[in-house]
Amino acid sequence: MSPWERALGERVAELDPGLRAYFGQIPAGSVGRGEGVFDVVGTPRRWLWSVFALLALDGIVFPVWAHAVPFTVTNRSTARGTVQATRTFRLPGGDAVMTDEIGITSAGLTDRLGRHSLISSTFTVDVATGRLVLRSTGATLRLGPVRVPLGALSPRVTLVERTDGARQHVSLRMSLPYVGTLYEYSGSFTYRVEEKEHG
Repeated sequence: MSPWERALGERVAELDPGLRAYFGQIPAGSVGRGEGVFDVVGTPRRWLWSVFALLALDGIVFPVWAHAVPFTVTNRSTARGTVQATRTFRLPGGDAVMTDEIGITSAGLTDRLGRHSLISSTFTVDVATGRLVLRSTGATLRLGPVRVPLGALSPRVTLVERTDGARQHVSLRMSLPYVGTLYEYSGSFTYRVEEKEHG
């Protein structure tokens, strides 16, 4: 079972049928591929860009505010029972690659962000009228071998995935109380699971 299936249990059946391929288990030797366009990526708050430039080095977020950005996503299951995702954003200044790994821990659904798992966030998982809804419950920062809880500084992340037939829609927003939205992306894509990986 995939991490999302384990987190949802029987509630998987409540997901829109078009979402089940994306959040279901990817067979060994297969790969999930998506292609689409983000309507918006990043943040117009330029005072955050210096921080995001550092996080971009590990493939987490990027110092941009861009519209109509083509992207691809590739999902792979691992022997650890996690799912590794690679998203390539075709930004005006060149390609940018975001990586993360979703799994289940004692804290629940956990997303380790970046090539070196620099940031780890935990989420509640819900289904609302067929849509998958993730809401963050906390985050840690990796400092060498130690993970430091961010506590009140943990950004609040909400992710919603839905379908309208052939296309899947995704919307992510990261915010802080009293500050507002720090980072976001939203758009739509098509997705398929291939029996054999190519290239």
